[in-house]
Order: sequence, then C-alpha cells, then structure tokens
Amino acid sequence: MDTGTDAVGSLYPFLSRAEGDVDAVLDEVQKSTQDKAREIVHLRGAVLDRYRGEIIACATAMADRFARGGRLLTFGNGGSSTDAQDLASLFLSPGGAGRALPAIGLTSDIAVVTALSNDIGFDVVFARQIGAFGRRHDIAVGLSTSGNSANLLRAFEEAARRGLLTVGIAGDKGGRMAESEHIDHLFVVPSASVHRIQEAQTTLYHALWEMTLLALDESGGAADVPGDPR
Repeated sequence: MDTGTDAVGSLYPFLSRAEGDVDAVLDEVQKSTQDKAREIVHLRGAVLDRYRGEIIACATAMADRFARGGRLLTFGNGGSSTDAQDLASLFLSPGGAGRALPAIGLTSDIAVVTALSNDIGFDVVFARQIGAFGRRHDIAVGLSTSGNSANLLRAFEEAARRGLLTVGIAGDKGGRMAESEHIDHLFVVPSASVHRIQEAQTTLYHALWEMTLLALDESGGAADVPGDPR
C-alpha cells in the first residue's frame, strides 16, 4: 500500500472496508461526519473564547487604520490564499447594506505572483507587493495553517518596517509566526488538522471583520469606498 493510500485510510478508515458491507460503511460515514461537525463547533468556540479580548483589540486597531485612510492587504499560500482573498472581498464587497472598505488580496494577480516568483523568488512574493502598495496606515493580514511560511514572515517584516498594522492567523502552535517580533496581533487555532484549522480561521476572520465594522460605526470613522483600491 502506498503512502497516499495510507493517508486516506487513516482519515477515512471506512473506505477500506470490504465490498458488500454498504450499510456498515454508510453508518461510519454518518458517524465520521457528525464527529467532525462536533469537533469544529468545539474548536471554533474555544478559539473565540480564548481570543475574545484580542479580537476586540485587533478590530479596534484595524478600524482606527481604516478611519485614517488605510487599506487592508491580505496574503497566504494554497488554501490560505483563497481565505486571504475571501477576507479581502468581505471588506471590499460585503453585500447588502454593509460598508465597503479598501482591501487588496495579494494573491489575486497571478501575473504579479508568477513574475515575482520566477524572476526573484517565492520568498519575496508578498514582501515586494507590500513594498509597492503598503502605506503607513495600512493593515497586513497573513494566513497560514503551519505558521512557518517563509514568504509570510518576510511580508510581516516588510510591513512592520513600513509601519503597517500586522495581523497573523496561524494554526497548530503558531510555528515561526509565534516567534516573530513583527506581528502585532497573532491568532493561533490549536489543532493539528489542516481542515479544522482552516474552518476555524474562517470563523475568526469573519469575527474580526464584523467587529471592525462595529468599531467604525461606533467611532463614526471611514467613509465607504466607491471602487477598487488599485
């Protein structure tokens, strides 16, 4: 049995059952789904309880940056890149009566990403964009499941050097992001499962978004943004 099959079997043992035992497989599928649902509900609650005060403090700081004309720059790798783009879209195009705020997903321009990766190196793919777009009152938010991505660490270093507010969202024990002196607010989802980490991170950044809008409403700061910040 190859490594890939072993990995699938460890996650979904019912898939290796003998043919013909359909009812047993369906029962295990149902139980597995219910177990995972309970696990993520518990994890999301634990993360929000753990970081309740930090979420409020971070959202207040973000609201202050937006009120001063700042923008949000988001970034991540792989699945975290799509979460970063989702976060940017939440602020830029919230739907309904939500307030639109300037936000840029640094993985959305594939030409820029591939040019920087090919011509200079993948480690600087976000740092160089922050160097080009970043301004003193902006906000840099980076997402990672491991907390060890070198290009995120370089991005946070560049953002801090330029005076941006830096926010990290990581998983497991936080990895190298937990050791960084360039991250103002760090949120760590305490799980070894990439799937559960990303699910809980989604809840976390939605909470940040909602609290930031609430803080802006209470302070009366920042006007709506009519279009693309670029």
